[in-house]
Amino acid sequence: MADIAYPVMIFAAGFGTRMRHLTKHQPKPMIPVAGRPLIDHALDLAREVTPPVIVANSHYKSDVLADHLANSEVAISREDPQILDTGGGLRHALPLLGTQSGPVYTVNPDVVWRGPNPLCLLRDAWDPARMDALLTCIPISRTVGRSGGGDFHTDEDGRLHRGGDLVYGGVQLLRTNRLDEVNETVFSLNTLWDLMADEGRLFALEYPGHWCDVGTPEGIPLAEDLIAPR
Repeated sequence: MADIAYPVMIFAAGFGTRMRHLTKHQPKPMIPVAGRPLIDHALDLAREVTPPVIVANSHYKSDVLADHLANSEVAISREDPQILDTGGGLRHALPLLGTQSGPVYTVNPDVVWRGPNPLCLLRDAWDPARMDALLTCIPISRTVGRSGGGDFHTDEDGRLHRGGDLVYGGVQLLRTNRLDEVNETVFSLNTLWDLMADEGRLFALEYPGHWCDVGTPEGIPLAEDLIAPR
């Protein structure tokens, strides 16, 4: 599937409360890691798969994000008056993404990766005949800055199930056609994953490199060490 380009959705609307003082005047995706805002690291990944469109949602301190992206190709999906969570936010952005059924990449910008571009790996592993979603997951032993346990485990066919030592890395490729089945306005993509898992169409791609959660101030130096030139 490497010759097909899919839209990219970057989740940038959250309040970033775990970042404490660092998000007093800016949204979390604008926090610098290794001298560049987190969202710029996410954009590096997105641009490598030459998407037809990149959309970032916004809510908290949205003007700061909009000013940063003003001269870029990124479209802004503003969530106002309320924040919509990942599922609601993705559904709200579908007109900008140019699709009602997918697939689209979604990217959480508050992580960093050491190794191959996870979006490229997703593109190459995507099998629409079997999959409604393909989530990049990392064995907990290869994560940095992770608090708590894993999220998932896989069966012998690579299907995802709740609980286990695989951590969802915040990057996935998924179809969006089932978003209209959710009645709530504000909802997490976990709701969509559960629908897909019940039908055996939720899959994992195990990332071969390393990954760092940058959800707290303590994660910043860990991330910078992870991606420092070796």
